[in-house]
Amino acid sequence: MDHADTDPDANTNPAANPAPAPDKDPAPDAARRQSAAPHPYAEAARTPAPDADPGKAANPAPEADAAPDAEAAPDPAPDADPDTPTPETPDSDSARGRPRRLARRARRVALGLVLALLLPLLAAETALRVNYAGDPADGTYTRGRDAIWLGHAWVDGRKRDVDITALAHRLDGSGIRDLYVHAGPLEHDGTLPKSAYKQAGWLTSAVHRELPGVRVQAWLGDKLATEEPDGMHLERTATRAAVVRSTREVLAAGFDGVHFDLEPLHSGDGHYLALLDSLHKVTAAAGVPLSVASHQIDPLPGFHSFWGTVAGHPKWWSQEFFGQVARRVDQIAVMSYDTMQPLPSTYGGYVAQQTALALEVTPPSTDLLMGLPFFHENRFGHWAHAETVPAAVRGVRLGLSRTDADRAAFGVALYVDFAATEDDWTAYRKGWVNPR
Repeated sequence: MDHADTDPDANTNPAANPAPAPDKDPAPDAARRQSAAPHPYAEAARTPAPDADPGKAANPAPEADAAPDAEAAPDPAPDADPDTPTPETPDSDSARGRPRRLARRARRVALGLVLALLLPLLAAETALRVNYAGDPADGTYTRGRDAIWLGHAWVDGRKRDVDITALAHRLDGSGIRDLYVHAGPLEHDGTLPKSAYKQAGWLTSAVHRELPGVRVQAWLGDKLATEEPDGMHLERTATRAAVVRSTREVLAAGFDGVHFDLEPLHSGDGHYLALLDSLHKVTAAAGVPLSVASHQIDPLPGFHSFWGTVAGHPKWWSQEFFGQVARRVDQIAVMSYDTMQPLPSTYGGYVAQQTALALEVTPPSTDLLMGLPFFHENRFGHWAHAETVPAAVRGVRLGLSRTDADRAAFGVALYVDFAATEDDWTAYRKGWVNPR
């Protein structure tokens, strides 16, 4: 979820799953005045003739016998052409002026580039702010199909019955129907050791007892080798076959479904679509849901290609590819956080847009869930002061209101339990569960 499969509770695949503290899950798993003096051309100097000697002026000698006066002034120099170099303005001055002109030109080009980048960005942020305006339609609240991602501690032996009781109390009266419990990560070859989810039987039994109707899905995933050599290679038939076997094994351990989060997954990946086709056969035969976490959808057509060229990480999916995935699963949860938005209003407007884009291509038979940020990190791509639960919930409701207000197969997904605060839970309940 850009970091969903780096579940901090997991004790395998350290590159994707940092090691947790013993008793507590840690918080989870690009750019962007001149004034030059005029060229100092000097006006040519004129040397006036000195005053004539008075004595000579009163008694001039005969012209023929006169000797040239050594003191007589020379003829005045002609007016200088200002474009003609003079000793005061040698050719070297023109050479010195050339770098200044080049520097001015370079500054103008740089300013133009900055404006070319900033103006579209400012326009986009303004559009998102406008998208956050208005009132959600009546009835746009929980349909009882919400979900929450839970950390690995629920299946590795750290949780007890008292924790189940507390969880049941927390979820009482909420709209949560599905628990995505981190049971991985998968090995790069697609296998999954049973020791990774040794308490699965205890968990599912306890949840069924304390929370009737709530499903426990095995949250599986891995880092894909799409942007660096280390990771899972979905293009390998044997790897995909191993993922299918691992799915059968977790279902046999008692899970009520399986939820996949494979990242970074590039838009248009046909090997991923083939894997989903194989997985859906298994889950359908078992009568349980196949669920996936999805990347965000291009906010502008083809934006994933642009961003992939600029940053080396496409991040977004095309809307077409999102629809192809949604038609192959029973449930799709959009990771609508880590958006790089700087303000709650622009973040909420972005979520409203993502909700509308997803609704347009998700079939009515597939549950569409929009992710809510139940975590508070500050890093590139995520600002906790901007990506808030109230902003996300309002964005979800606005997108739903404008696109398909009466859709039944819809909900929100909370990421993630061990990083959530009381304020997060309160905002979820007040904004989505009981907004009236």
